[in-house]
Amino acid sequence: MATTLPNLEDWRFSIDFEGIAWAVMDRKGESMNSLGRRATEELGEIVKAIEAAAANGEVKGLVIMSAKDRSFIAGADIREFEGFDTEEKIKDVVRQTLELIDRIDRLPVTVVAAIHGYCLGGGLELALACDWRIADREEGTRLGFPEVKLGIFPGLNGTVRSIQLAGPLDAMTAMLTGKMLRPTAAKAMGLVDQLVPTHHNLRWAARKAVLQKRVSKGAPWWKKLMLKQPVRGLLAKQMREKTAAKVREEHYPAPFRLIELFEHYGDDPAAMRVAETEMFAPLMASETSRNLRRVFKLSEMLKDDAPKNGFKPRRVHVIGAGTMGGDIAAWCVVQGMQASLQDLDEAQIGKALARAKVLFKRHLRGKTAIDAAVARLIADPKGRYVKHADVVIEAVVEKLDVKQKLFAELEKEIKPGAVLATNTSSLKLEDIARPLADPGRLVGLHFFNPVAQLPLVEVVRGPQTREEEVRKASSFVTAISKLPLIVKDCSGFLVNRVLAPYLMEAVRRYQLGEPRDKIDQAALKFGMPMGPLELMDLVGLDIANHVGQELNLAPDTDNVLSSLVKQGKLGKKTGEGFYVWVEGKPKREEAVYDQAELARLGRELVKPMLDEAERALADRVVADADHVDAGVIFGTGFAPFRGGPLHYRRSEKAADAATAAAA
Repeated sequence: MATTLPNLEDWRFSIDFEGIAWAVMDRKGESMNSLGRRATEELGEIVKAIEAAAANGEVKGLVIMSAKDRSFIAGADIREFEGFDTEEKIKDVVRQTLELIDRIDRLPVTVVAAIHGYCLGGGLELALACDWRIADREEGTRLGFPEVKLGIFPGLNGTVRSIQLAGPLDAMTAMLTGKMLRPTAAKAMGLVDQLVPTHHNLRWAARKAVLQKRVSKGAPWWKKLMLKQPVRGLLAKQMREKTAAKVREEHYPAPFRLIELFEHYGDDPAAMRVAETEMFAPLMASETSRNLRRVFKLSEMLKDDAPKNGFKPRRVHVIGAGTMGGDIAAWCVVQGMQASLQDLDEAQIGKALARAKVLFKRHLRGKTAIDAAVARLIADPKGRYVKHADVVIEAVVEKLDVKQKLFAELEKEIKPGAVLATNTSSLKLEDIARPLADPGRLVGLHFFNPVAQLPLVEVVRGPQTREEEVRKASSFVTAISKLPLIVKDCSGFLVNRVLAPYLMEAVRRYQLGEPRDKIDQAALKFGMPMGPLELMDLVGLDIANHVGQELNLAPDTDNVLSSLVKQGKLGKKTGEGFYVWVEGKPKREEAVYDQAELARLGRELVKPMLDEAERALADRVVADADHVDAGVIFGTGFAPFRGGPLHYRRSEKAADAATAAAA
């Protein structure tokens, strides 16, 4: 047979002198590999060629690998999902792809997946159909099933194959959490058969696996016992309870459908394959999945807003070692940078360093990595490292004169080309920059607390800020694995401006006698990650009150919020606010409210947020409606399954219009 195939755009195919076929994915015009229609059709041509060659004894095996730097196959091409708008269309596409993957599974020669980079979703499902999986140990290699974050679950028989290879507990945990696994963890559970040090070792290891006819043994017998009743039923019950503690079924049905699939068909692979498609299609066609796919696209949009301008920051200097400043410095270190931390109070620096060690232990693996991180976080009370920094961030007290004096000094010390930034949340850049000889250099980098958990950073463009500084600041944000949102210099920027009316509406209703727990339960019913009163307790009532006053939203000077602040009841940090806090948790009332009433109240609570989002769009605080939605979702946790505040309002108006037309 021919040793190559002509006219392939997304794959390179060849058969070497030993009779080993190499299918190397290199999707045309893309930085990452994903399974789109063309790539799948071309893979079908490759499989057809292997089938013919195997029948004639001309090929010993097939190796599937990637030519990309960062991905094996990072899943299905989400951009093509929108065309699959009915359950029947979805089933048709799924069945076609399943037929191809099953053909790979049935090939009479050894098939090896050689994995470097992201192997996710459909990419992992393809790899699981191979006889043997080899992954490198490089930091950028990750495996996982992120489908649940898109409102679906694996739909290419990944549910069946992962359970057969890893056993029900590990496989279901991987699918229910959507977490990306390191290669060592994937091998420990059975999703990977062999590890090599780097991607340079993959080709040789794959060759040996083909010649030795390696085949995965699958899950050990004791794991398979968990598929039998009553153990499977007990596992499903535990999974359902753990999942319900994190998300509501009415908001995120996919993990609950996956548990049902496992519970009903876990010991019957043939029936589970059929049921998987039947249960996958309605999830894929649902509004929840469409909205969660939209959220994914919004995150990619924000990443794309950061230009590839060659700015590669390595050293960060943070002034102000309070909670925000210390955590910004620590997060930069987690992301591989060196950070120096300056503060007049050396004790404050000591507290920040102690918090940082906790963060390092949570995010880094192994004593060597943690020790290296500790060494990269430098206590610098005198500010000696500022002249070496690529990025300088001010995070001191919110007083204009203090900031102005500081920046006037910093301007003389920092090196040319360094980013000069303020983390202010309430002061205008125009005012802060007034004493500067070059006010166009100042840019805002507004982080959100807790820094390690919230993905958004507002990049604030002042009226005099040069576009080059905005671009460099955005590049820095992506370099520390955050999402940059470019905003106009105005009160509250975008996130606080939109969030504050919602919080103040909760205060107003509480003051009028609405039960505290009912208000927070209503917000949860709507889909917010936390009730507004509990959120203010966590942030600090003094901070929430200050924001309300800055934006002229406090209902009156004697409202319940300002009253609590005057009494020193500032929330979690003082042990009491709207709630009494015991061992770090709010003490709640055991009250049950009518669900329809909660739904109504939830809609009313968020209405001021939707109204303000529309006004922010009209004021061009950000580029467009998608950027408003992205900022509010990633900055406040606004119910992701609703697609963003403006998208939600458009959807509600469309639904009302359709109802009126039908009437």
